[in-house]
Amino acid sequence: MKYIFQVRIKDGHTAEDYAEAWVKASEIIQRAPGARGTELHRKIGDDKTLIAIASWDSKAQRDAMENQHNPDVAEIIRGAAPFCEITPLGEFEDPEWVVLPSGKTT
Repeated sequence: MKYIFQVRIKDGHTAEDYAEAWVKASEIIQRAPGARGTELHRKIGDDKTLIAIASWDSKAQRDAMENQHNPDVAEIIRGAAPFCEITPLGEFEDPEWVVLPSGKTT
């Protein structure tokens, strides 16, 4: 599954400020069972807006990680809070099919 959210960088800060915190927190979170990686993308034409994607084997595993308080992750998130606004966009199942450029599906 994918957990997707938008990050809006506040004035006076940069995407790199957030990315530094993102990497630190992700390195810890990715140790959890079911974690499959994270991605951070800049919006084209707007370097103050990012989309963040965290991939998990299942929603249950992501929820289990979320329910286990990690003080290091909490501190990193608190440290990033003053320079960004995070809006959850939702939790999405992995696709039922993938259409590849060659016309093949998986």
